[in-house]
Amino acid sequence: MKKIMVTGALGQIGSELTGKLRGLYGAENVLATDLRKPAEGSSAENGPFMQLDVTDGERMHELAKSFGADTLIHMAALLSATAEQKPLLAWNLNMGGLVNALETSRELGLQFFTPSSIGAFGPSTPKHNTPQDTLQRPTTMYGVNKVAGELLCDYYFSKFGVDTRGVRFPGLISYVALPGGGTTDYAVDIYYKALEEGTYTSFIAEGTYMDMMYMPDALQAIVDLMEADPSKLTHRNAFNVTAMSFEPSEIGAAIQKHIPEFRLEYDVDPERQAIAESWPDSIDATAAKEEWGFKARYDLDSMTADMLEKLKAKLGK
Repeated sequence: MKKIMVTGALGQIGSELTGKLRGLYGAENVLATDLRKPAEGSSAENGPFMQLDVTDGERMHELAKSFGADTLIHMAALLSATAEQKPLLAWNLNMGGLVNALETSRELGLQFFTPSSIGAFGPSTPKHNTPQDTLQRPTTMYGVNKVAGELLCDYYFSKFGVDTRGVRFPGLISYVALPGGGTTDYAVDIYYKALEEGTYTSFIAEGTYMDMMYMPDALQAIVDLMEADPSKLTHRNAFNVTAMSFEPSEIGAAIQKHIPEFRLEYDVDPERQAIAESWPDSIDATAAKEEWGFKARYDLDSMTADMLEKLKAKLGK
């Protein structure tokens, strides 16, 4: 990667990924794009930025070509809970944007990355230590989008030779970006509420395990996969990656090690709970470890300590 264009650069992952890429490759070599304009003082202002609606394939092509991009990292998408509320918008944005990004990459010979998700699995998928290659029959629009996207990326690699790469992200936890409409967002909001209010009401039921990863590990996984030797990538797209699996009371207990008075309560949201129950409890990341050396550095306790430290500074606590 030398000249990188990022779509969805103001989103939950894109906002932090853009900053990391600019630190590694130079701010002038990373073009941030998003439907919205960046807020004043945003990290997106520390380098080139252009507005882009990813459903406009012609403009996407023009921006990538004029920038001289050799890599397109496509992050623009509607997340799981929001996608269930607006399924047709999710299909048009998630799939239309992906097709445009893949076509731009095919036409300009770009290296390509887009993330998939544990949402690509479904209730009939093995829930424990979910294999890399397994049954995928999701019951959400977001999941359908992700499975279709995985297949589409494989198709563009096998049919057109586009250097497509991707991972299946679990829930991502970050102190930088606010929750963005995902089912796993409780694991971000809980830290804010712990510091601001001393209590949190979880919309996910006690005992509901989901795979999670701290954002620094997620960002490093993208860079490592994109820099990996392509001859070693047997799967290429939709690699399982994970760092930890926990349920709400476990993250609550981790917080109580630092804030003993913290209280965790429950008011379960049936829709998001149903989504969570359709996903795996834990997944197997062996393929990513063997094919490109994936390794997560943070577990629940080390992530919790870092999250609380960073959020205290951010919130002025």
